[in-house]
Formats: sequence, structure tokens, C-alpha cells
Amino acid sequence: MPLALLALAVGAFGIGTTEFVIMGLLPGIAGDFGVSIPTAGLLVTGYALGVVVGAPLLTVLGNKVSRKRMLMVLMGLFVAGNLLSALAPSFGLMLTGRVIASLAHGSFFGIGSVVAADLVAPDKKAGAIATMFTGLTVANIVGVPLGTFIGQAVGWRTTFAIVAALGVVGLLGIARLVPAMPRPEGTRLGRELKAFRNPQVLLAMAMTVLGFGGVFAAITYIAPMMTEVTGYSDGAVTWLLVLFGVGMFLGNLVGGRYADRALMPLLYVTLGGLAIVLALFTVAAHDKILAAIAIVLVGALGFATVPPLQKRVLDQAHGAPTLASAVNIGAFNLGNALAAWLGGVVIAAGLGYTSPNWVGAVLAAAALGLAFWSAALERRAPAPTPAEAAVTSARTPVHH
Repeated sequence: MPLALLALAVGAFGIGTTEFVIMGLLPGIAGDFGVSIPTAGLLVTGYALGVVVGAPLLTVLGNKVSRKRMLMVLMGLFVAGNLLSALAPSFGLMLTGRVIASLAHGSFFGIGSVVAADLVAPDKKAGAIATMFTGLTVANIVGVPLGTFIGQAVGWRTTFAIVAALGVVGLLGIARLVPAMPRPEGTRLGRELKAFRNPQVLLAMAMTVLGFGGVFAAITYIAPMMTEVTGYSDGAVTWLLVLFGVGMFLGNLVGGRYADRALMPLLYVTLGGLAIVLALFTVAAHDKILAAIAIVLVGALGFATVPPLQKRVLDQAHGAPTLASAVNIGAFNLGNALAAWLGGVVIAAGLGYTSPNWVGAVLAAAALGLAFWSAALERRAPAPTPAEAAVTSARTPVHH
């Protein structure tokens, strides 16, 4: 794998850390600014919605810029947002910093996925994408617990300052290691938008929303579930999240390894397994050992869907993958927001802290249904004419 993938992974590590570390720092931030925990929760919601909006917006704005330069601009935006969060004198400016940082998130992973895939041979594309996303999974194993520990011991502002420094390292790495990759000739907004007329692109994005939403339905409320139902202490929640991160890391490796070989069968297995594990989690949550195992499996099965779904979008978007790829990253965060809201609804309805697991199971099962539908549509699709095949071949990058 090219060294350039390491620079992309460092950037992904910083982004993953800043996205998830906020959950462990909310009480301290709320206390410092004199706001309630639900108000401080807007720092999570604002970030997710910023990703959804920023992914297509910045990708479109960067359509005339080389991908390497755009990645550098995005990392600069990420650094600025985290610095503002670290120095913010008021909650409003802290929220602004979070939104600024989040705007870079979707476009970085979207454009980064395209760059990563273009750096390697065609049969190694999903593996290259998985290598970049390894930074995100490692962030959940190392960055989030370490950032939480530093924030609780020294202060949350220090955590965000360190994350900003990580962004600088990623920026310098991209500048040094990512080769100059000029904007492909013929890349126009009209062609990028045309990709969304393909039902397969929309189905892949819907699978992303529902499948990863299934994961976040459970994980968003993991703290009260583990302390109130399972009987773990508050301090144990951090290590349970480390287990979740380990599962994500392993799932990402498996997804990257097999997505190039058997993409749709992999989605059937992972989405089906995720639905089953989430359903069983409602029972497993009453036992400490079974709950810990379930958390690892949810992370593994959930993140094993990321490389194949991202590659599915790239494949189906044909000659205009950049915007579709970035929007698909926004779809992950849309799933997070939707699932967190639905999980809150069932808890508020008095169904208990394990009820979000059922929500997640239903979402994952719906994603599995869409996967079967997508495959059925593909089987019924007419074979391309020789002229269409020649056009597709001409648009496919040649790797040496």
C-alpha cells in the first residue's frame, strides 16, 4: 500500500477522534459553560448535521480544484474548527467550531476514498479504502479513550488542541505524500449529479443510512444501558467503548479484505448478522460478559459494511464518483442522527434502555432487504451494449 494512504489515515484518525470524543467530555463542557447536558448535546447533533450539509456542499465547491489541494483545504478547515473549539469563550462559539470542523468530515472521506482507490490496482480498491478508514477505527480504540482521559484530567480544551495538532500532521502528510492528482478531465457538476439518477447509487446510500443507523441506535445509549441494566460502573463504560472500537477495527479489516472478492454476499452476511446480534442484545444486556461480546460484534458487523458500501457507490457512480462518495459519508451521519432520535423516542415512551437495540435490529433488517432488492434489480438489468461498455471502460482509470 502506498505511503500516501498513511497520510489519509492520520487525517481520518483526527476526524474520528473529534467526532466521538465529545460524548465523554459533555459533562465537563456543560459545567464550564453553565448549560444543561441536553443543551451540550447540541455539540453532537450540530456536528452530525454539519457533516450531512458539508459533504455535498464542499465537494461541489471543490469540483474545480485538484483532489490533493482540496484534501489540504479540508484539513485546514478541520484544524481551524478544532482550534476555535479549544479556545471558545462561549458555548455559541464552541458550537460554531464544531460545525466548522464537521464541514470537512464528509468531503474528506468522500474525496479521500476516491484518491485511495486511484492509488492502487483495480483489485485492491476496497482494501485501500479500508486502509484509510483504519484511521477512523483506531481513533475509537486509542484516540477517543485517550482524549477522554486527557479531557477529564487536564481539561477538555487540551483535548481539542491536541486534535487540532493531529490535523496539522495530517495536512503536512497529505502535502508531502499524496501525489499530485489533477482534476480528471470532463468532471463536471452535471455529470456528478447525474449519478444520483442511478437507482443503485440511491439504494447503496439508503443501505448506508439504515445499516450504520442500526449500530448507532444501540451505541448512542450504551452508557445508560450498561450502567442501569447491565450493572457496569460509570468508569467501565470507557473500556466498553474501547471494545466497540476493537470490533470496528476488525470489521473494517474484514470488509476491506472481502469487498473486492464478494461484495454483495458480504453485505448479506454483515447486515443479517447485525440485525440478529442487535435483537439478541436486548437479552444479552442483562449479563456483563454477553453484553461485552455483543458490543464487539455490533462494532465488527457494523463497520464491515463500510468498505463494501463505499465501494458500491464508487462502482455504481461510474465516471462521476466524487460527489456520490462524499454524500454517502453524509449518509452515515444521517443514519447516526436518525437512529439516535428513534432510540430516544422509544426510551421516552417508557420501553427501557434496551429498546434502542430493537430499533437498530429493525433498521439493519431493512438495510438487508434493500441489499436483496438492489441485487435483484442488477440481475434484471439489461447487459450493456458494446458502445456503452467502451464508454465505461474509457472512464475507468488505468493503473500500473
